[in-house]
Order: sequence, then structure tokens, then C-alpha cells
Amino acid sequence: MSIYAISDLHLSFNSKKPMDIFPGWKNYTERLNKNWREAVSDGDTVVIPGDISWAMTLEEAIKDFDFINKLPGKKIFIKGNHDYWWSTKSKIDKFFKENGFDSLRVLHNSSIEIEGKLICGTRGWFYDAKEENNEKIMNREIIRLENSLNFNNAQNLEPVVFLHYPPVYGLEEITRIINILIEKNVKKCYYGHIHGSDAAKNAVEGNYKGIDFKLISCDYLGFSPVKVA
Repeated sequence: MSIYAISDLHLSFNSKKPMDIFPGWKNYTERLNKNWREAVSDGDTVVIPGDISWAMTLEEAIKDFDFINKLPGKKIFIKGNHDYWWSTKSKIDKFFKENGFDSLRVLHNSSIEIEGKLICGTRGWFYDAKEENNEKIMNREIIRLENSLNFNNAQNLEPVVFLHYPPVYGLEEITRIINILIEKNVKKCYYGHIHGSDAAKNAVEGNYKGIDFKLISCDYLGFSPVKVA
């Protein structure tokens, strides 16, 4: 029983956002399907922190969910900046149940115990975001991260954090998020959002302020889930 992670699948089986127009993304769903099945077994869990589907609604994403549901293992979804289909947790849970997507679940304002680890996370926010309500969004994501890390606070489990946005990139960091990770004694943090070899050059991996960071964007990983534990 192992835990894997991969982000930014950007599936578009029922929408008009083909990713294979970008360098390195040709036949990516076939490659993802092959690599996933070679690495992941039915008893494993795969965390997918964001940008799961280009669909605008749950109904439009049904083929994307079906693709993921048929892959081995249980899957945990965390929202990304392009997951426009995302609704309330109760609505998503109901939709998954109604459509027989029994291997899918979402993590939102909570945490999930898997193999002695506490899986925590939220979307996060990017250090150079230009939105007018940037501070409001940041405050909301900070609360969600704290809620996730505190959800099973009574249990003596190792927290592993998954974010969509990188909390540190190049020489920039989101200090409020980094401080929470340090305060909660988080030793592992996985993030996505970063695409392309040029952008990945500034991705922070390895030890940073006592935390082991890892970029897990789909293309960066060669469309193969990486083992977490």
C-alpha cells in the first residue's frame, strides 16, 4: 500500500482545450495511462493537487473523471486554479456517488489518513498573483490550509502537504504559508502548477527551511506518478 502524487493532468476529453499542442504533451493521456498502470496498484492512493480537468462543469468533466476512476488506486483531488468545474464538496461527493466514481474523493478544509500519514492540502496562492482581491484569496487559502492541518490534530500522524501553487519559487516565497508549514512541523510538501523546462528551472526542490519540496506537475514527471510513501 503506497501513496503516489501527480498534478496538472489537464484532461479535456469533453472540452476544447487540447494539451497536445504544447511541446512534450503529445499523446499524453496514453502515456499517463500506461505509466500510471505500471506504477500504481489497486491498493495504493494517488493525490492529485489541482488542474485535473479543463471542464467548466461537473457534467462536462464526466469523461475525465471516468478516465481517472478506471485507473488503479484510490484518488484524492485538491482544487487547482483551472478546475472551474469545482463545486461544493457535498455536490462533488454526490456527483461521484451518482456516477459510480467510487475511487474518487476530494480534500477540502479537511485531511485524510492514509498509511499512517495525514494527507493535507489546499490550492494555495501564487506569490505574483495580480488579482484585485489577492489579499482576500490569500487569507481564505491560509485558513483552508490551517483547517486541513488541524482537522485531525488529536492524532499523532505525520502531515504531508499538497498544494497546487508552489509556496516558494525561485527567490520568492509566500512567507505566511511557509511559516504555517514550519509551525506544524511539516517535513514534506508537494506542489504543481509549474510547466515547461524554463519555468521548472526556478522550481525549488529538496530541502528549504527544513521542508522537503517536490514539483509534481504531470509533464515535469514525464506523466508518471511519483511515490510519496
